[in-house]
Amino acid sequence: MNKAVTLGELKASGYQARSVKDEMRANLIKKLQSGEKLFKGVLGYEESVVPQITNAILAKHNIILLGLRGQAKSRIIRQLTELLDEEIPIIAGSEISDNPFEPLSAYGRQQIEENGEATKIDWVKRDSRFVEKLATPDVTIADIIGDIDPIKAAKGGHLLSDELTIFYGLLPRANRGIFAINELPDLAGKIQVGLFNIMQEGDVQIKGFPVRLPLDVMLVFSANPEDYTARGKIITPLKD
Repeated sequence: MNKAVTLGELKASGYQARSVKDEMRANLIKKLQSGEKLFKGVLGYEESVVPQITNAILAKHNIILLGLRGQAKSRIIRQLTELLDEEIPIIAGSEISDNPFEPLSAYGRQQIEENGEATKIDWVKRDSRFVEKLATPDVTIADIIGDIDPIKAAKGGHLLSDELTIFYGLLPRANRGIFAINELPDLAGKIQVGLFNIMQEGDVQIKGFPVRLPLDVMLVFSANPEDYTARGKIITPLKD
């Protein structure tokens, strides 16, 4: 089947966009119905961890895996990509994988406004929709959420408050995919608060400018029990 290369062709094909959690849920149900084994190469969790992860995905919840080192947390997280569709369409050139039917970024909205149904479409494979970050105490809000890029502002003649001047961090770049943070307790409290804000409200502030980012993302965290690593802790709202 020929893939759509413009928004008009995508609409004509009858393609229906769905959220990443709906997508993972539907693909998980197919695997369960076919009897396919989940998390290949991970042994001993068939009666404990796997059913809990299955329930979380069916309920469309974000996930946190708690366990000591060497308990396959990262391996399980990376295999979650197998629950994503093979490919999804995005607006060509979008840094945050804009949904062609509901663009999130200023760039995506601008493309639709200027080109209409001639807007170019790219297709992204599922492995490219997984973004992983190891939490360390020096990770900043700019790394995770983004920052103002003065070079972008100067080149485009934009005000610093213009959304087009944003350099997106890892979390927005994981839009319509899976964003994983390993060793969550090592992340500074203020960044955990930022993640909580994204999860609950879809609001972030970048250098004091409020930006509405209702991201479509599956958040997955891993952590060692607090009595095992004394380096940090998970803030209560995020833990809840």
